[in-house]
Amino acid sequence: MTNSKKELEEFRTEVSAWLGDNKPKEPGFLLPQSFMEVGTDQQLDFLREWQYKIWSAGYLGLAWPKEYGGGGVDPVFQTIADKEMRRLGVPICFNIIGLGWAGPLIKDIGTEAEKKKYLKGILTAEDIWCQGFSEPDYGSDLGNVQMRAVRDGDEYVINGTKIWTTMGNYAKYMILLARTNKTTERKYDGLSFFLAPMNVSGIEAKPIRKITGEYGFTETFFTDARIPADSIMGQEGQGWKIAMQTLQYERGAEAGHAGGLAFVRVQMDDLIGQLKSAYRNGKPLLDDPIVCDQLVSLIMEEKAISLGDKRTHIGPLTSDYPLSLPLSHKLRYTEYARRMRKLAVNLQGAAGALDVGDDSALEGGFWQKAYFQSFSATIGGGTSQVQANIVAEHVLGLPK
Repeated sequence: MTNSKKELEEFRTEVSAWLGDNKPKEPGFLLPQSFMEVGTDQQLDFLREWQYKIWSAGYLGLAWPKEYGGGGVDPVFQTIADKEMRRLGVPICFNIIGLGWAGPLIKDIGTEAEKKKYLKGILTAEDIWCQGFSEPDYGSDLGNVQMRAVRDGDEYVINGTKIWTTMGNYAKYMILLARTNKTTERKYDGLSFFLAPMNVSGIEAKPIRKITGEYGFTETFFTDARIPADSIMGQEGQGWKIAMQTLQYERGAEAGHAGGLAFVRVQMDDLIGQLKSAYRNGKPLLDDPIVCDQLVSLIMEEKAISLGDKRTHIGPLTSDYPLSLPLSHKLRYTEYARRMRKLAVNLQGAAGALDVGDDSALEGGFWQKAYFQSFSATIGGGTSQVQANIVAEHVLGLPK
């Protein structure tokens, strides 16, 4: 059944009104700009309460089935809700690894028991999820994962280390890629995928201090950690296939996201708004033709990314390379975002050296923080170099 324009506009008005009435006040402490920056209990409690409030109001998980805590309606309603959240600048929904990766994966290929056990807790923020893919010595070489999972009766015994585990110190569950067979001819065939509980002995998550001085990532150590054998998803040896499907969600090439804001989206309009009151050598900065040229180039790029996302859903416009836009989105957007934030800092001149906490910093150091944080998005989910290889091999058909 097609949703009428009137119905969608009424829903937009409803969401907008609710968000306007319920948008939290400034809490008096620094809120994360993305889900990769939740580093304190204070931040976690605030964001957990906010996500639960959005879900309770019916604006999160709208396209997920009702029997698993969702709304059971057309995904277009979630798209509208997300756009209103972004427009009104509400806080992020922090449980993104659950909402965007683990949840869609379980919803699409999980057993009925797995769906009933995990999905609702992801939406309510009761169950925080993290990802255990990268390892200290094999960051981008995912197929070479060395963490061992050995079957022992009704359990698997896990040994090894994972790195860049977002919210690993808070998570209840981890989507975990580990090696169950070291003797296979192809290294990929020895990997298995687990929905692993984190609250068992032998697991230690140590927070990693970032260049911003904040936390959000951990290095996670498994030492004879025992998890139930039914934590495995699919069968032994199917881990690579399941991991690749998970990365499709992470990189934006597959639908299924439960909704909510993963990060504070900063657009060119925000940057230009800041520059309207900026001066250089006594003249408005926006009168400088070189600055204007830089801004126009980024405006065009931002618009191209936006139109490309819309084009993705129009089959005849992508028939030549059907997956080109989805598979390249992460590369295109994260690199654009990094360069845009870099320009925002550069245009501040000497003031660009100020940071969060400096009284004279523009917007309290917002742009400096945004720039430093932008690097994590160019690394997580596959570095930009890896993304370029994916486009080359899987879109353009170039050799390895």
